[in-house]
Amino acid sequence: MTKRKRTDRPDTTVPTAGPPTLKTIAYMTGYSVTAVSRALKDAPDIGMETKQRVRLVAQQIGYRPNRAGVRLRTGKTNVISLVLNTEEEVMGLTSQMVYGISEVLRDTPYHLVVTPYAHQNDPMEPVRYIVETGSADGIILSRTELQDRRVRYLTENGMPFATHGRTEMGIEHPWHDFDNERFAYDAVKRLAERGARRLALIAPPDILTYSRHMKAGFTTGLRECGLRRVPLDTITVDDNLDTIQAGVFEVMQSPDRPDGIVCGSGGAAIAAVAGIEQAGLRVGRDVLIVSKQHTNILRRFREDIEVINEDVRLGGRDLATCVIRSIQGVPPTELQFLSYPDGDGGKTPPIENRAEETKPPVAV
Repeated sequence: MTKRKRTDRPDTTVPTAGPPTLKTIAYMTGYSVTAVSRALKDAPDIGMETKQRVRLVAQQIGYRPNRAGVRLRTGKTNVISLVLNTEEEVMGLTSQMVYGISEVLRDTPYHLVVTPYAHQNDPMEPVRYIVETGSADGIILSRTELQDRRVRYLTENGMPFATHGRTEMGIEHPWHDFDNERFAYDAVKRLAERGARRLALIAPPDILTYSRHMKAGFTTGLRECGLRRVPLDTITVDDNLDTIQAGVFEVMQSPDRPDGIVCGSGGAAIAAVAGIEQAGLRVGRDVLIVSKQHTNILRRFREDIEVINEDVRLGGRDLATCVIRSIQGVPPTELQFLSYPDGDGGKTPPIENRAEETKPPVAV
């Protein structure tokens, strides 16, 4: 328990009505306002027993720091902004990422604010707004591009950030990524083992970094297995389900149709199944599918779909950790994490890129 100095006396003044404040906690615990404040900040000179008691009372009465006051005193907002495209895939990606981020932020002073933008808008707009208004201490970006203007802008302006995906622009920065090259390679191998010989890929748009990775893995798998590629370049995982279904239906009318499809998202897999069945064919018999998924839905939809899981919740935890550690001054080269396909539950061995398991950062 913290030893009080004579000048560090408990506040015995009865708090006035209104939202709970530091003074309310001080009155209920018998500690001074200063001791309460330092306990909530995890100050090293405050004993663990004191911290636990103060945090328990704060939680019970619903205490929340006054953000305006915090910003005036420290210049910090205690806000992490997730800049998210409003048309991100709905099958679990957004919700699982937010859940993972929230897991890490739960025991810190930081709050998550989602800053949306539409597909047709300039993705720089929300980023410039956050930086120019100082409305967040750090930013998490999705839909990372090979040459991402947002990364250069944030680096030049000294704003801590992390990206869901890598760049190829000579700038070291924090990121979490899924090994989409490994995913596509493993998917091709699975299809080959099941007898498929003509494969198509429903990939992301070329502008996104993970499209290059996925196509590289797909091409390597085809070459090693001696399989043939059937072009399916008229659609991407970003297209709406009707467009994907129509594109798959069209290619299934060809005498040289694919007998195996690698799908870069769960939504694309569902639309592909619709196109295959519209053509009078059956998944698992006439056409095999291996798809990436973010939630355990596809096998319930069609049990003949093989799935490789991307743990987006882990991605959210990594990204939150990256941003907070970046705020704390950790070099970006120590904040780069690569996760791996785990199929239906088994995990592939890690390779060099993932430096360490993600650990929640200490409260700041």
